[in-house]
Amino acid sequence: MGGFALKTGRALLAAVTLAAPAAAEIAVSVHYLQLMVEAPPTLSNLDPVPEDLGIAGATVGLKDNATTGRFMGHNYELTVTRVEPGGDFLAAARAALTETSLIVLDAPAAAQLAIADLPEAAGALLFNASAPDRALRDADCRANLLHTLPSDAMRTDALAQFFVKKRWDDLALITGTNPADQSYAADLKASLAKFGLDVNSEKTWAFDADMRRNAAQEVPLFTQDLRDHDVLLIADEIHDFGRYVLYNTWDPRPVAGSEGLTATAWSPVVEQWGAAQLQSRFEDAADRGMAPKDYAAWAALRAIGEAVTRTGSGDTATLRAYILGDAFELAGFKGRPLNFRPWNGQLRQPIPIVHPRALVAQAPLEGFLHQRTELDTLGLDEPESHCTAFSK
Repeated sequence: MGGFALKTGRALLAAVTLAAPAAAEIAVSVHYLQLMVEAPPTLSNLDPVPEDLGIAGATVGLKDNATTGRFMGHNYELTVTRVEPGGDFLAAARAALTETSLIVLDAPAAAQLAIADLPEAAGALLFNASAPDRALRDADCRANLLHTLPSDAMRTDALAQFFVKKRWDDLALITGTNPADQSYAADLKASLAKFGLDVNSEKTWAFDADMRRNAAQEVPLFTQDLRDHDVLLIADEIHDFGRYVLYNTWDPRPVAGSEGLTATAWSPVVEQWGAAQLQSRFEDAADRGMAPKDYAAWAALRAIGEAVTRTGSGDTATLRAYILGDAFELAGFKGRPLNFRPWNGQLRQPIPIVHPRALVAQAPLEGFLHQRTELDTLGLDEPESHCTAFSK
């Protein structure tokens, strides 16, 4: 009786298998296009930039897509093009666009806009995995350019929420002279104003001295005339001087911003919500910790993979419509599903607030409410954004 039942079960399974329609074969080609940028000189060489920064994240995302795709007949391919400083980035983009309309961009904002405006890119789906500029999510947005890297405004809003929760009302700020420092400082001030805080004193860091030798003498004098404050903010996005400010200030105060307590897209210290699994897979593949640009590139590949899986299509227009739709959700190992803002293409995501050894909090913090989703308390909300490209 048991043998008959087993044979019958096998026959039924075979019949169902034969009757079921075969999964459609879909070939998905993604191009990772990187414009290499010469790093500005800094005092320390303790933080070398990995050669595969960003690329490693995309590679792990490709592998994650393939894990699901192999059961559905979906085949993923990733091509990487790196353009040296001064090289013809637009020519490389045009060449990539002849092969695929799915491109992950690792380049400064101006270069990304130039590619988005190419006639060949009109029907493409581009993912910004490297540029945090507010303008790309604001008046300079493009309908074919989505953003998996959080904006600086999302990061500074996260810090501002933390300061409010801690009742750190008196804030001082030191800003570097690099344009990235200046831009980050502007976002910091905007975030503080947004949440009812303000900077009570600030200074510009313009030292030529070697802080590796002189920090203990120079930094106390430099910070002595700052008004009384609860926390000292540092705007040093190229990580030049900020590390020498910690523990050398005139008044013993916590340091936050670009150094000390930071808000970031991703950090190796994020281990909750299943993140340890992603961290482990990445470390096995890259032999290092996952950085914010790696996470953004991973999220771009996974967004494509999720859209292909759910729609059963490799058509770029179909994928874009699904990714920007209400049904899209990406499991991003941050405690809640991630999705894209339909008005400017920014990936909604919680922002970890960390120090180098541990996760301190994750924004949005409890008590910061929003009529749509608390994630929209971070970065440009729809009424604040001047992006109109997505409404056309």
